[in-house]
Order: sequence, then structure tokens, then C-alpha cells
Amino acid sequence: MTKKPSTINIIAKKSGIGIETIRYYQRIGLIEKPEKPLSGYRVYGDDTVARLLFIQRAKELGFSLVEISSLLALGDGSCLETKALAIHKLDIIKSKLHDLQAIANTLEQLIQSCEANSAHHGCPIITAISKK
Repeated sequence: MTKKPSTINIIAKKSGIGIETIRYYQRIGLIEKPEKPLSGYRVYGDDTVARLLFIQRAKELGFSLVEISSLLALGDGSCLETKALAIHKLDIIKSKLHDLQAIANTLEQLIQSCEANSAHHGCPIITAISKK
């Protein structure tokens, strides 16, 4: 049984990634753009779907496309370099979590002041936001 060539439509269905996104990934160099044969349909290698799924999973983990490009460039190479990228990303995520917690604390305080001030005119939340 012969294997059907993988066109962009087929890899889009297999990966769950839209055709325009795949084309964008080609333009920025995350995946290769196969040569266009006389038939007019580009044929993608077997590894393209796996690469697309890697990109998708890395995005879910919070990596930017630039960072994903670096990870892909490392391939199965240096675990130390990959670890360094992951540690850097983890530090960024922890910093964002810290900032988000500070925002949540501020909002909780504003909500409490709003509830305590419900009889007065003017909302403390709006006042606080207007001052910043």
C-alpha cells in the first residue's frame, strides 16, 4: 500500500494547526517550506507533524516563537543549553506569578474597601484606578 503524500491540508488536519499558521511558521523558519513540484502541491516530510506538535506544546508551556526557534535549533543536542532555556523561562513565569499575586492582593483590598464604603457615593475602585 502506497502512502499518500502529506500536503499542507493533511498536515494541518493531523496537527490541528491552521493552514495560515503553518504558512506563518514557514515564513519565520520554524518549519521548512518544501519545494513546489510541477504538480503544484508541496509535499511535507513525515517529521513535519511532529515538529508542529512540538511547537504547539512549547507554546502551551509559555515559550515564545523566538524561544521555540532556539529549542528547535538545539534539537536533541545539548541538554545543558536546553535546561538553561527552561530555567530562564521558569524564572520569567515565577516573576509573572509574583506580579499577578500582587495585582490580586490589590484588587482584593479594593473590593473590601468598596464593600466597606457601599453607603457613600463614589466607588473606591474607580477612584483608585483613576489615580494610577
